[in-house]
Order: sequence, then C-alpha cells, then structure tokens
Amino acid sequence: MTPVQPPAVELSADQARRIALRAQGFLGAPDRRAGVPGVLRHLGAVQLDTISVLARSHELIPYARLGAVGRRRVEEAYWSGGRAFEYWSHAACVLPAEEWPHFAFRRRAYRARPQWHHDLPDGAYDTVIKQLRTEGPLTATELGGANNGGEWWDWSASKVAVERALMYGEVVCTERRGWKRVYDLAERALPASVLHDDLDDAECVRRLVALAGQSLGVGTRADIADYHRLKAEQFDAVVADSGLVPVAVRGWTKPAWADPAALASEPRGRHRTTLLSPFDSLVWERARTERIFAFTHRLEAYVPKPKRVHGYFAMPLLAGGRLQGRVDPAREGTTLVARQVSLAGPKAVPPMAEALVEAASWVDCTDVRLERVDAPELHGPLTREIARLLA
Repeated sequence: MTPVQPPAVELSADQARRIALRAQGFLGAPDRRAGVPGVLRHLGAVQLDTISVLARSHELIPYARLGAVGRRRVEEAYWSGGRAFEYWSHAACVLPAEEWPHFAFRRRAYRARPQWHHDLPDGAYDTVIKQLRTEGPLTATELGGANNGGEWWDWSASKVAVERALMYGEVVCTERRGWKRVYDLAERALPASVLHDDLDDAECVRRLVALAGQSLGVGTRADIADYHRLKAEQFDAVVADSGLVPVAVRGWTKPAWADPAALASEPRGRHRTTLLSPFDSLVWERARTERIFAFTHRLEAYVPKPKRVHGYFAMPLLAGGRLQGRVDPAREGTTLVARQVSLAGPKAVPPMAEALVEAASWVDCTDVRLERVDAPELHGPLTREIARLLA
C-alpha cells in the first residue's frame, strides 16, 4: 500500500456528511439548466437495473435531484446525440461520452481476458459486426436471437458475440428498447473526438479516482475505489497524483481523501426531500452509508420474501440531509401503494408524506394508499398528512 500523507485538513463527521450531500447533488440549488445531462456529468455514472417499480433506477436518479423531470427527457438525455454510453463501471452504468477514453484500461483487460463464461463460435463475432455495419442499430433478437430457447443464460452465438463486442468497445448500446439493448458500432454512435484508446492504464485509473473523489466529495480508499469498481491497489498506485487531498474525518477509523473544490467552501443551501433508488450512488456502498448516515441500507429484491425486513424495493427517504426512513412502493393503476413504511420517528412523518405525494404525481398517480407502517402509532398521522397534501 502507498504510504498515506499526513492529512492537513480535519473535518467533523457532520461536515463530511454535508460535503457528500452537495457532491451528490442533494444540498444547494440544483442546476436545472443543465438538466439530466448535467446530473450525469456531475455524478459520472448512473446505474442501470432491470427492476421497475415506480420507474427504473436510471430514471429515479435525476428525479431525486431535479424533481419531476419528464421521463422522456431522461431517456433522450442518455441515449440521443452520442452524449452517453453504457458500460461496466460501478455496475452496468450510463456514462458521459467524454469519459470513453478513460475506460480504455477496462476494454484492454477484456480483450486480454483468457476465459469467458460463454464460448464464442468461429465467425460469430465478424458476422455480428458485419450485420451491424450494414443494418444497425439492432437488438440481440434482430441480430439472430438473444438465447437458444432454453434458460435465460443460454445465450445464442449472436448474443455472445455482440456482448463481447460491447466489452471490447467495438460496439455500444445506443438505447434501451423495452429494456433490450440496441447495439450499434461505436465508430458510428460516439463522437470521433472521444473514440480512442490512447491513454495508458495509469492515466485512466488516475482520472477515474479523481472523478470518484469529485462525485463523492470525501471518501475512504474503499469508498473511492468502489465508485468505478477499481481495485485497492489501483487506487493506491495513483491517489498521490490524482489531485485529491488527504483529510481526517472525526469518527472515521480509516484515512480519507477529499476533492479540493469540496473543501473550498462550506456546504450550504436547501436540502432535497425525496425517495432514493436503492441503486442511487449516494447509498451505493453499504459501509459508507452506515458511516455517514448511521443507516443500514440493503436491497432485498433478491432476498427470499419471508426473510425480507423492509420489502422488495425499499427506497430510503432523504430529508433534511439525513436518511429518515424507507418505503417499499408499488403501483396499482393510478394509486401509489406504500406497502411497507419505516420511519425514524414522528418528525419523519411530514417529509415521508411529501416524498410519497411528489413521487405519485411524477408517475401519474392521483392517490397514495398506506398498507403497513412499522410503527403502528404513526400510521394515522402519516395517512392524514398524505390526505392533506393530496387535497
């Protein structure tokens, strides 16, 4: 491990929390003129996921920061005009097009990978590239079928080939159509100015460490490395040259680094009250979420139903710069159903009601129905507050 410089700056835990909130776009006035593209550039990565409850996660991310932004505008911001691409970052993420060169190290690693889970039949790769060149953009089904008719992981030769081409960087996803990837050649879909792999691995990783530090505001080695799924040793090799500043955060047991711009002014402004996607980058790293917010966050969608504590898609409630509860939502026609609500206490009732009503309006629901509140004595107050806001 690279020796850690002694920190010149000491932060309180509260300062670190507010720095993190501002860096993630939840403290201060949102930049509405920059809109969804601005949110993407600011965060550096927006995670994709198949689950859709109120909306898909990549829609919930800008909504949480900007409010009721049009869902069509969200899709256009991601997929039109070559402004973004989909690639492996924290997970499958939408990334700003200008960051394409900085993922060259990952594309090179995929090209050098000796083993894959799926075999690639001879000629399949060239066939897919030729088909896209003459017919694209196309889905895997249009390329010849997504699977072989068996289980979902039994991919067809064309699906294996086009996914391999995506990892290599020869192909990009230009949109999601019914949640299916639509593939096209990178040379046709992305601006020529970014379409190169000229940067060496160290320069790529250094840029991603710096970007993660900016997006987080302040974080430990694990926090910052996790943002783009870098290895700890990759972080260690470049952090001294990344521009990030070593800091000490009172109450944190491990060294931390901060973006210098985040330290230049005190975080001030209005706090956003909203529901967060479980895949929101504010709460990506479970240990970080517990350290900053004293809040345990876990996605339970893949937990057997009898073992779930907070529900299938529990969305944390952010209010006053703190995580004050969560709700497991569903939709029934024009009704948003709060299947299970957990609250930090009575003071969390008004912000939860506000967040539920705003979310309902955004997804064209006209009513909100409560089913279960973990603290039964708060069911009545929350019901009344929701009714007041809907009136």
